Amino acid sequence: MQKTLMEHLRESELAQQWQAVETAATLEAMMAAAWVLARALVLLLMRQVLEARAAQPVSWPHCEACGRRLRSKGWARRQWTGVVGTLKWQRRVGRCPSGCNIGQVAPLDRALGLEAYARTSVGLKERACLLAVLVPFDLAARLLARLTAVEVSAGGIWSWVQARGCQAIVQLDKELARLAAGEPPAPEVLAAEVAALPLMLGADGVKVPFRAHGGHPGGAIAWREVKVGVLARFDQRVQESGKPVFTLKQRRVVAVLGNIEALKPRLWLEALRQSIEQAPRVVWLSDGGTGLWRVFRELFGGLATGILDFYHAVQNVWKAVKVWKDGRSRRARTWWQWARRRMRYGTVDDVLVELYVERAKESLRPAVRQALENLCAYLETHREHLDYARCRREGLPIGSGCMESACKWLIQQRFKGVGMRWSESGFNHLLHLRLAWANERFDSLFACASPNL
Repeated sequence: MQKTLMEHLRESELAQQWQAVETAATLEAMMAAAWVLARALVLLLMRQVLEARAAQPVSWPHCEACGRRLRSKGWARRQWTGVVGTLKWQRRVGRCPSGCNIGQVAPLDRALGLEAYARTSVGLKERACLLAVLVPFDLAARLLARLTAVEVSAGGIWSWVQARGCQAIVQLDKELARLAAGEPPAPEVLAAEVAALPLMLGADGVKVPFRAHGGHPGGAIAWREVKVGVLARFDQRVQESGKPVFTLKQRRVVAVLGNIEALKPRLWLEALRQSIEQAPRVVWLSDGGTGLWRVFRELFGGLATGILDFYHAVQNVWKAVKVWKDGRSRRARTWWQWARRRMRYGTVDDVLVELYVERAKESLRPAVRQALENLCAYLETHREHLDYARCRREGLPIGSGCMESACKWLIQQRFKGVGMRWSESGFNHLLHLRLAWANERFDSLFACASPNL
């Protein structure tokens, strides 16, 4: 009569783990014990398979230096850690009989796709890097141990992030070089319902704390700006109250530690990936930063409709009104509310006429005149970007909340924690991993990772 699986387990080296499952008092404890048993069983099966393969006859390859066939030098240990734990086995190794400096060669390692000194699976590195993308390195190490029972130091995870981040940077640099040579990127495959939606673009900047002396932790904080760009597909729906709201359907982000000129090619590269020229409607929406609107004119002027963020626009109106009518007075608040409503539901010309009349008065104080002239120049510069009534009719957004939220969750949440100060290389490597995660391209950096191990 054949033995059952339970009988085999009771008699095997996994008897202790099986007993923990049998004696568990609660279902929760039973599941936890079964998971420990499952991991041990996987390692046992893998070790036995590897031992069987190692026992098979070896066809020794020829030396890469002199061409002589390698000779066996006996058995050597090998260790490899994956998500389920650490696996140890022995396999044959060989050396060149002529003494060529090629080191030991293990044919079984090559057959298994193992690098000479690799001790950790790509799958484990992927999970560790993903945790580091979301939380600080020491917390990522603790979470990894909690989730997989595999102990990895925070420094080890940091080194993996540097390696994969460097890979992402090299890949991006190649794509930018090809784009500069006239070779556009392959467009991202979009679902038909997503491709039919309007495409909104925008950019902004956020400050990040860096170490004053590169990798050395001493010195004061050096604040440096990171430029962030967003490309979003949005839809509009109507709530039960009748109020229209915008729903984000897809979002892609770009970012660079540098100025607006460094952001431009990255933003254009991603715009081409998102098939900007085939989008049914393209909108550029940002605050009044001069550099941002230069990007709009140079890259998207012939493709996109420019919209000045409504809330930044009325904020600038309020700055002038505070000087003109005394910001503490009711008349200042009343005039600002009137101007705000006229800009949103009427035309900016109604507001400009009032400002022109007031600016022409000779009795104005110099500070008031200067404030009004600055406001008029600001509104005139963006006159064609202030048609909010038309945006309302056509279902276009007028606020850059999507852009500002991207700066918060992409940069501030991970890079501006308490006590954080970054080196340039450490920041850039982690930033590119975080971008890959945000843009749903993280898996491509670990393409050879096993889904289970």
